[in-house]
Amino acid sequence: MSTDFTDPHLLDALGTLASRAGAAIMGHYGGAASVKGDGSPVTAADHAAERVILAGLADLLPDVPVLAEEAAAAGLWPVCEGTLVAVDPLDGTREFISQNGEFTVNIGLIAGGRPVAGVVYAPALSRLWIGAAGKAEAMDLPPGASIGDAKDRRTIRTRPLPPAGPVALVSRSHPDAATAAYYSDRGIAEQRAVGSSLKYTLIAEGAADVTARFASITEWDIAAAHAVLVAAGGEMTRPDGLPLAYGRADRQFRTDPFIACSGAYAAAGRR
Repeated sequence: MSTDFTDPHLLDALGTLASRAGAAIMGHYGGAASVKGDGSPVTAADHAAERVILAGLADLLPDVPVLAEEAAAAGLWPVCEGTLVAVDPLDGTREFISQNGEFTVNIGLIAGGRPVAGVVYAPALSRLWIGAAGKAEAMDLPPGASIGDAKDRRTIRTRPLPPAGPVALVSRSHPDAATAAYYSDRGIAEQRAVGSSLKYTLIAEGAADVTARFASITEWDIAAAHAVLVAAGGEMTRPDGLPLAYGRADRQFRTDPFIACSGAYAAAGRR
């Protein structure tokens, strides 16, 4: 398999891999959860999905370091120099536990300290997003299915700003005062609560315009969706407009605060 992270054949293979991880997740839907050392929840689904993804990456990208959430929780951090695969096998574990469907599988490909390609899969919604090299796609794909079985595969783009003003997405499980103040300062009236990396894919699809996070987050949480959003014409930057840096082993792969938005929102200077 080519090591070109924007190779469409590689991205399709990763889409199928995410679908198979989604099937592993759905096999544990409704199961019990435990608590990790950092206080966050974890389930058998998290571990099952990560096993599927790591096995697949060993075949597809055998020489690329992998940053994976549950491996990192066990103390297994990759050695890398700006090139790696960032894996969140189940983003939105709290949403998975509550069974609201708003959880995702995330595989982000990072080169030169930035996400250049990404695959995001929502197994409960049978929805897959892929983005790289200026092209983002969305499609319907049941858990466990090969990407060749995808339906309604189409190119997606962020939208113009609505006449009524931007629509903001807020975290369903992690609301914070700084984000609320950011929206208030910009007169953003309409806000919708959404879990996991679905926030960024919805902006990429043109269903919303902006989401902000002023607390640190881990690279595996956003790398894949960052790539999809940029490929769809959007942006994800620090609040001052500077790029987010990835591959930061020196800070255990924690990100800076960021604004994720449509191209139109950024062009209007709303940041």
